[in-house]
Amino acid sequence: MSRYATIITDNDGRELVSAVGEFEGTGRPDPRAGRVEIVAPGVRIGMVRGGPVEAVGGFGFPQGALGVNGRAVITARANLKALRDVAARLDALPAKRTRAKPGRKPARAKSARRGKA
Repeated sequence: MSRYATIITDNDGRELVSAVGEFEGTGRPDPRAGRVEIVAPGVRIGMVRGGPVEAVGGFGFPQGALGVNGRAVITARANLKALRDVAARLDALPAKRTRAKPGRKPARAKSARRGKA
């Protein structure tokens, strides 16, 4: 089986792997967007041509793509704190009251017919 990848060009001009698939037979798969070429096993979506991190068959991840920077950690911690605060406020709310159903109206008293005996 041949392993093919769809290669597209991103906004920075780098050639990026956008899809990977294995196909049987001699024909190449039909490219929907970008260029299709045979790639080595281990090439994954998101790799760029000439990327230095975890390089396989001429493709690798761009520098810093796998690392977490300090700003991302600060943002994640702030989001978790905000969720914790919202959860605490929701727990402090009183339980939802059930709406009282209207009572039945009393039956009208049947009045005696007047004028007929």
